[in-house]
Amino acid sequence: MTTYIDGPNVAVSALFIKAHLKLLAKGMTNSRYSGLAILKKASAITGKPYKRGQYELALNDLINFIKDSAQ
Repeated sequence: MTTYIDGPNVAVSALFIKAHLKLLAKGMTNSRYSGLAILKKASAITGKPYKRGQYELALNDLINFIKDSAQ
């Protein structure tokens, strides 16, 4: 399976991380990436630090980042 979370295009990576954060916020998990790993990747994109379990905050920040980068 190909993943685009570590891809060269930040906007595409942000979309995939956003989808993953939605699942984590609902309580679903993925065997490939832990919640902390996804929060670190979201932090690298948004520039804001996230603690364990702050999926909603990271999700909202990524949504804002995607909106801002689309303009």
